Amino acid sequence: MKILFVIDSLVSGGKERRLTELLRALGTRKDTEFELVVMNSNIHYKEIFDLGINIHYLIRKTKKDLSIFPKLYKLCKKYKPDIVHCWDSMTAVYLVPVCKILHIKLVNGMVVNSPARQNILNKDWLRARLTFPLSDIIVGNSAAGLLAYKAPKNKSIVIHNGFNFDRVEKIVSKDKIKEEIKTDSKWIIGMVASFSGSKDYKTYFSAAKLLLDKRKDIVFLAIGKGTDSIASRDIIDAQHIEHFRLLGERSGVESFVNIMDICVLSTFTEGISNSILEYMALGKPVIATSGGGTNEIVIDSETGFLIPSSNPPALAGKLELLLNDTDLRTKMGLAGKERIMNEFSIDQMVRKYIELYNKLIT
Repeated sequence: MKILFVIDSLVSGGKERRLTELLRALGTRKDTEFELVVMNSNIHYKEIFDLGINIHYLIRKTKKDLSIFPKLYKLCKKYKPDIVHCWDSMTAVYLVPVCKILHIKLVNGMVVNSPARQNILNKDWLRARLTFPLSDIIVGNSAAGLLAYKAPKNKSIVIHNGFNFDRVEKIVSKDKIKEEIKTDSKWIIGMVASFSGSKDYKTYFSAAKLLLDKRKDIVFLAIGKGTDSIASRDIIDAQHIEHFRLLGERSGVESFVNIMDICVLSTFTEGISNSILEYMALGKPVIATSGGGTNEIVIDSETGFLIPSSNPPALAGKLELLLNDTDLRTKMGLAGKERIMNEFSIDQMVRKYIELYNKLIT
């Protein structure tokens, strides 16, 4: 079986991590051959270079570079894959005509979030309408995402993200990480997410202020692209800035999650969050915004708490509850880790993809 994987970039992100883990697993199989196409030379997941696979750099000169069509056509005609699997909406647009002309099965993997509102002004919604009818299979990492994009049920499948527990074997000690970020605070609370439109850092920072107005024994971490920006710093109350560590984009994020006592994900829209998988795999209680794919991972009041969107008092209240209850933190953390091991393992994710690929070509 020959598969061509196509993704816009391999910068730090959820779907990029998922593809990297999938390729690592497929690389151990003798019945699968694959190559990779990326349209951006900035690769965060350096382990991709250890796989010994062909990586084709089809760099887009503009957002809608029409020269990509003939380049993909030429590559597919030469490589002759059984399946092409794209991972974003723009790569889906590029690949639909190529796969139809060359009679190659197309797996459309653009559904990675769960927007609350959709219309033709949303570029991903429009691209979904263009590409779904001509795709052989549409894969979403959450049922909520497929529903939000109105993917046709007869050719849609949910394959949740999987966590690779090998990632926790190289964790840096807590003392070294605390020394690196210069804190000896009693409690550490953190959020791992890019500082972007779909992530609600304003609510996270506002909830932090509500707690810091009452107590000074907490440090709040923000980890992800843009979290160390001026825009991020500007929404933090100046009188409490010493209680924040705005760490920006980091590799080895598991080591930072490992020092957290409670983990937060405040969002406006979400598919299946790799951050939540990391939190739970490391045995941390989670407080996350209810909705989208998050409700498919977090079991409210069992592995953590689901709270309303844009509600700092609700977030602050749940944080305080967990800070004051060691047994509850431990219980939720253990339940979360068990859930990831049983329901969201990398082995399960890879098995489901292989079953999908085999079904497509038989």
